[in-house]
Amino acid sequence: MKTLLERQVLETIGGARMLSPGDRVAVAVSAGADSVALLRLLAGLRDELGITLLVAHFDHSLRGMESEGDAQFVAALSREHSFEYICDRDDVATAAARQGLNLEDAARRLRYAFFQRIVAQGRATRVAVAHTADDQAETVLARLFRGTGPAGLAGIHPVLGSIIRPLLAIRREQLREYLQGLGQFWREDLTNFDLSRQRAQLRAQLLPLIERDFSPKIVRHLSELARLAREEREFWDVLVEDRFRALVCQEGRQVTVQIDGLMLPQGLVSVASASPSGRSGPVMRTLTERLIRRLYEAVRGNCQDLSARHVEQVIHLATECASGSRIELPAGVVAERNFGSLVFSRTARAARRTEVAETAPPPLAYHYVASVPRDGVTAISVPELGARFLLKVIDWSSTERDTKLEDTLDIDLLSNTLTLRNWQPGDAYRPRGHRQERKLKQLFLARRVPRCERAHWPVIECGGSIVWARGMPLASDFCAGEGTRVGLRIEEDRL
Repeated sequence: MKTLLERQVLETIGGARMLSPGDRVAVAVSAGADSVALLRLLAGLRDELGITLLVAHFDHSLRGMESEGDAQFVAALSREHSFEYICDRDDVATAAARQGLNLEDAARRLRYAFFQRIVAQGRATRVAVAHTADDQAETVLARLFRGTGPAGLAGIHPVLGSIIRPLLAIRREQLREYLQGLGQFWREDLTNFDLSRQRAQLRAQLLPLIERDFSPKIVRHLSELARLAREEREFWDVLVEDRFRALVCQEGRQVTVQIDGLMLPQGLVSVASASPSGRSGPVMRTLTERLIRRLYEAVRGNCQDLSARHVEQVIHLATECASGSRIELPAGVVAERNFGSLVFSRTARAARRTEVAETAPPPLAYHYVASVPRDGVTAISVPELGARFLLKVIDWSSTERDTKLEDTLDIDLLSNTLTLRNWQPGDAYRPRGHRQERKLKQLFLARRVPRCERAHWPVIECGGSIVWARGMPLASDFCAGEGTRVGLRIEEDRL
């Protein structure tokens, strides 16, 4: 019989599709109550989830003997429950001074870089961290005080690349009560009570005050606000990408869009005509601004440094300037009006810098060739990732009915050899469920795969066509179907 807390965690994991059977999950344990509770909860649910657990601890070297005590505590907890233990440490104070960051920001960057290394090395497929509903509420409030837009209100994401947060719907107090019921100890980080830090003030003073005197459900309300903001952002991302594909002509690093389509995107004219004035209203303006950012991203690769002022300049170029007018945007991107079109491109110097950067060999370049197996299991070891990839042949006549077609390739559609290699700029294929080819870079953005993980992301190609990429849908042209006789499934395991 599952406890209420366990059911809440399972609901969060299932609702956000955080885990799949076979995942190796590194639980980030700091020694504090939240992360210790996360480990104990996942340990109790691992058989039902079909996952394997290991423990990851990062020592920030900020509190001397206290930090060492935390590492020893987590190591002992791992031994007690027979979990593999991974530990790393770095001098956060030195890194913060060197990079001009505050301690909290530097610690977060180093800690998540450690998590990304674990995944890149193939030691885990997911990293679970212990952010709670209280952390979510504190984050939203902190961003409101600093000044933020809808994207900032989205707060902490339940899933971000390989990072998952199974406790995001759970209150901190629930976790302490759970540990006390188990008789499980934890360690307190006294810096969490340092009221000179804004986060500690929000935690110890402001939120309790609001709960007591204004809104007892403030944490729930702020968490719900974050969820709604994330859903709105996802809606806009999908809509903008759809309009981008419909309206934009892209040739390499140059993109062209018709001004009429940019200012009043095709397919949404009825929305504008339904307004009393018949003109494009706030919805159209918002979509136009987001499309401009997407155009800039298509040329540069990201939206860094593009401000609201730059977007306004593009709109002025489109609506007020004559053909031949142009403006310069950050990072050498140029927008030029060509009669009824806008053309976004990079200056020759900026383009050369980009070409050199993208054609440079990635830090973990690898390339392995294997014959397509006809029976049994073939393993491809990739020391660069600390992983091996299992090619499992499935005789369709002997499989159970619940075998998932979308996870299986049709072996008769494959040639004799497969090539396992790292991602390269320009890689593209048509994923299952899609009508058009998509670049892997677009899929990385959609799945929020961190930039530092992309260069060594594994893909498998056959006859020059990509058939599989880690964590992505299989290539539609090679998927198993009702007429499949023999299937091939690809699984990843630690080396």
